[in-house]
Amino acid sequence: MMNHNTVSVHIVTYNSAEDIAECLAAVLAQDYPIEQIVVVDNASVDGSAQTVSGFYRGMEEEFRAANQGGFSSTGATLDNSEGVLRAYLPKLMLLENNLNTGFAPAHNQAIAATNTDYVLVLNPDLTLAPDYVSRLVKHMEDNPRIGSATGKLLLKADPSLVDSTGLRMNKARRAFDRGAGEPSVNWMESGAVFGVSGAAAMYSRRMIEDISVGGEFFDGDFFAYKEDVDVAWRAELFGWLAYFDAEAIGFHERGWKTAGRGGKSMFIRRISYINRYKMIYKNERARTLLLTLICSLPYEIAAHGYMLLKEPKLISAWSSYREQRADLKRKRRYIQKMAAERQRHK
Repeated sequence: MMNHNTVSVHIVTYNSAEDIAECLAAVLAQDYPIEQIVVVDNASVDGSAQTVSGFYRGMEEEFRAANQGGFSSTGATLDNSEGVLRAYLPKLMLLENNLNTGFAPAHNQAIAATNTDYVLVLNPDLTLAPDYVSRLVKHMEDNPRIGSATGKLLLKADPSLVDSTGLRMNKARRAFDRGAGEPSVNWMESGAVFGVSGAAAMYSRRMIEDISVGGEFFDGDFFAYKEDVDVAWRAELFGWLAYFDAEAIGFHERGWKTAGRGGKSMFIRRISYINRYKMIYKNERARTLLLTLICSLPYEIAAHGYMLLKEPKLISAWSSYREQRADLKRKRRYIQKMAAERQRHK
């Protein structure tokens, strides 16, 4: 048998019972062997953790029933052993948190619990085509400088439209999902991108270990939102590449995307707002700071004018920035030092 680089799939659930079984079924249908699935449940109240464990028990029972008769559902002869079971069904690790720790800390928790060569960070409302993992791993093996990769994520509600083909960031340091809302046929060309969406992101363990700061891959202070952009920017500073494969397909629910700002709680809007400034503070190089200030000034004036008139409560988000200032300074010093070293050794 061909030697495979190991892959684990990491999913953070928070009231995700409606989506998680379909997500897991798509993971199990991958044509590349998955060594382990880690689900971190962030104190869901809708039975998400029970849905995960129930789904997995059902899959094990289905396997054993098929094995008892000597054949699988595909007609292949099965050996009655735990090893064959695990070849058919990856190990499941279900971690249940007593509190909602947030997307970033929960994924750091999953990363710390595994040691696979590759980690697929996956949202519970996303389903993958069977060759999603194999295609991305091949690209990353072909070019060891690629530390992250993504496929073409389409909207489940309308698969003719793009959800994300990776991340882009403009000169004002505003980040966007490439191609969001555009026809899928417009995005048929694979290639390098600034970064990848955390909805279905493949990361190499080598990059995870290389760019982690204080033992954290995702910045735990971000809770959620823009943590994938922060990782993409840091990875670029450290010399890593990101890749988009137009033929690796995923389908994303992403219900909040069409709900508008009114569909997000003030808590979420505050986090999304302030994380951009935390990200800029940590990652912006001194030599590009003036240009970024000039480019972002029109947006900052317009955005803060709107905020003061329509959403003045957003300003309270700066309290978390002040509270974390010492940690932000420490992280910036490390990131900028490492970025400078990598630049010198190019």
